[in-house]
Amino acid sequence: MIRITVSYPSVDGQRFDHHYYQKQHADLIRELLVPQGLKRLEIDKSISDGSGKPAPVIAAAHMIFEDLASFQAAMVLHGKALAADLQNYTDTAPKVLISETL
Repeated sequence: MIRITVSYPSVDGQRFDHHYYQKQHADLIRELLVPQGLKRLEIDKSISDGSGKPAPVIAAAHMIFEDLASFQAAMVLHGKALAADLQNYTDTAPKVLISETL
């Protein structure tokens, strides 16, 4: 299994609509990616770092796929649509991390 984490760095003055991200964007992810092999989706709203200071990221999505090929195929089909929705909830560029779950 692999986990794709899409995180949004916390940046002064950034716009981030958590409500839209947690509802509409998450629904879009599920609608487009479940038929392509998405096993699970988790959405985080960051609270703080371990010392109680502001978190280095404002939000993140964690998507579980069986393998990297499934994720890559899903992005070929739907990556542009998901990226186009970005403007509806943030003006911050996301960072992507792909991990193998052990």
